[in-house]
Amino acid sequence: MDIKEDIKRWRLILGKDTEEDFSSMDSEAISSFSEEDWLMDRALDAIYNPTGKFMGGEAGAGAGKGPSNPQISKWLGDVRNLFDKELVKIIQTDAMDRCGLKQLIFEPEILEQVEPDINLASTIMLLKEQIPQKSKESVRAFIKKIVEEINKLLESDIKRAVRAALNKRQHSPIPSASSLDFKTTIQRGIKNYNKELKKIIPEHYYFFERASTNPTSKFTVILDIDQSGSMGESVIYSSVMACILASIASLKTRVVAFDTEIVDLTEKSDDPVDLLYGFQLGGGTDINKSIKYCMKYIENPKKTIFFLISDLMEGGNRGGMLRNLEDMKEAGVTVVCLLAISGDGQPYYDAQMAGKIASMGIPCFACNPEKLPLLLERVLKNLDLSSFQEEFKKK
Repeated sequence: MDIKEDIKRWRLILGKDTEEDFSSMDSEAISSFSEEDWLMDRALDAIYNPTGKFMGGEAGAGAGKGPSNPQISKWLGDVRNLFDKELVKIIQTDAMDRCGLKQLIFEPEILEQVEPDINLASTIMLLKEQIPQKSKESVRAFIKKIVEEINKLLESDIKRAVRAALNKRQHSPIPSASSLDFKTTIQRGIKNYNKELKKIIPEHYYFFERASTNPTSKFTVILDIDQSGSMGESVIYSSVMACILASIASLKTRVVAFDTEIVDLTEKSDDPVDLLYGFQLGGGTDINKSIKYCMKYIENPKKTIFFLISDLMEGGNRGGMLRNLEDMKEAGVTVVCLLAISGDGQPYYDAQMAGKIASMGIPCFACNPEKLPLLLERVLKNLDLSSFQEEFKKK
């Protein structure tokens, strides 16, 4: 290890208060900090700077050269990505002891008084393995409050959107009063309006294709959800959406979670809280590996919708990931990439990778939770999503 690397290493160990001293030794060594170096510096500074405040104030402000101050859940995710498992345990324990997280999160009497907050919920999910037995019921009740709030926001609109879209792409020659397409029948029959009867006399009645009980005729929706540490808020929204979709009989819904490993959570999608507890937030990211796993669920490409929900911080085969997404699209699968969002609806993601995906004609954008029903309806109807992309690019 050369002298520059020694200086960088000691600067990270001793914190930003020593930056001036180390810069006087070799300013080039400090100025050569990578984005990962600054993330590591912020992650350590947040809890080990004795003059600062955890996730705010001086301790979270950094030296002004690195990325912006992360939320607690994002911070926990960064720690898991930047350090090995043994160091992660030490840093998390120190954060809880030094910064009051343990009392806030794991004391039942305090948690019961806390207003539902999705940022706090995602932090709890990151630390759920450390929850003491006495607090487990309180934690589960707190998570349930969050889930119920999101469910109220989304459920009726998502079900309405799916009902409005499914089985209405084409008409059926089989007449059925319950499947009459009033709008098309009236529009095309209005030229035959009878003034004496004051009625439209249609030459032809149009009927929607009726829902089939044949499983192969159903739409398959695959949710491939990144569970790396920075995805906390997006995972919570995604799990609720997955459970709502799974409850719709006319859809087959698959739920897959991934970091560097893959967990198939489809069987847990009866209960959003159980589904959330199936996620293991933290660790690295291998998106390509998960996409290849999901491809086995594609039986009828033209009736398959694949949602990749991720910040696109790919640690695996980036080229392979792009090729597999393109292969899906070319086969007829409707592919949509939903970028990670924070609790306040702000997107964060690998902009270069998002640009490459978008250049292949695959919609790639962040979507605020309240817009999900409209997004689903447009996807199921095979409508253009460019208006969604443009709307969220402006934010």
